[in-house]
Amino acid sequence: MNNIAKVGIIGGGLMGKEAASAFGRWFALNDYPVAVELSAVCDLDEEVLGWYEQIPSVQLITSDYEQILASDQVDVVYVALPHHLHEEYYIDILESGKDLLAEKPFGMNLQAAKNIYGAFEASSSFVRCSSEFPFLPGAQRVIAEINSGRMGDIMEIHAGFLHASDLNPQKPINWKRQSQFCGEIGVMGDLGIHVIHIPLRLGWQPRRLYSQLQKVITRRPDGQGGWAESDTWNNATLTTDVNIEGKDIPMTLEMKRLAPGQKNSWYIEVLGTEGGVRYSTKDTKTLWTFRRGEEQAWQQIDLGFQGPFPTITGGIFEVGFPDYFMQMLAAYFAEREGSLNGRFGCLTPQEALMSHHIFQAALESKRTQSVVEITY
Repeated sequence: MNNIAKVGIIGGGLMGKEAASAFGRWFALNDYPVAVELSAVCDLDEEVLGWYEQIPSVQLITSDYEQILASDQVDVVYVALPHHLHEEYYIDILESGKDLLAEKPFGMNLQAAKNIYGAFEASSSFVRCSSEFPFLPGAQRVIAEINSGRMGDIMEIHAGFLHASDLNPQKPINWKRQSQFCGEIGVMGDLGIHVIHIPLRLGWQPRRLYSQLQKVITRRPDGQGGWAESDTWNNATLTTDVNIEGKDIPMTLEMKRLAPGQKNSWYIEVLGTEGGVRYSTKDTKTLWTFRRGEEQAWQQIDLGFQGPFPTITGGIFEVGFPDYFMQMLAAYFAEREGSLNGRFGCLTPQEALMSHHIFQAALESKRTQSVVEITY
């Protein structure tokens, strides 16, 4: 492992710290082809920046992101900023010649995504978009089961990401609940790429859809003793169809911040004529499969720690968020190095742009109360 990829983070908060933690234990990956170290961090909050002073490899700590772009100690930039900043920062990074690991949703709306994609095409940068859930052992098993052909003809697909944190009407407003910062697409921008990543990679590209979008709680405490408008869509249910081997197959996509009984549940279920598979983070250790027979019986498989990239962790142990987030980062740097070797990869710029076409069609369907054909 002679190569070293040096990473700069713009946005040192929650996800920036997760990335820093993963780079700090990169040695946990066995026989991995690239060494990765965090060399620079940018944030506007001095307290946040102070947290990174404990990391020996960090040579540059700054509140000016242009210093990250100018540094010869940075090869790759990971950006964890609110959606309304994606377009400006991503384009500046691409024009600087750095490689980019972008946070979803790749811009706050379709036009921003198109502009970012145009800058990507004009560059020589390696670019992927963050979406960690496909790197769970259970999700990897779902992908393998689908690709095996054992399920026969696919009959229906269900995928979703469900939160319940916004059920509290006294929860203070933040940027994700205001369209000026997260875009009109609201919850779709926040959760949608996680839901659509596997279907798009499998070639299941929605052709038309009907959306049901909900604004349930429309004002929240502003944190200063008053109230602020919460004008984004809280919940989105998209009923779509995809073409699989010449047949129209129904696919339902759920993205909800107001989902009673849920904490942070991502799921996917695929049913076919000969079998089926389903997985949910509601029970991270359990994969469900069935085979058609005289009796219809689902089989429960107890999963261990089996990521696409081998680690020092024993296979019998349980997986957690830091683990599959690290697996996603490993996929990014392996693909950047040309060593992905058939493994599932991070979301591409093309797929990120497709997702925005889907979200825009959902807005149009809501506006017209009709089924909308999606033009990519």
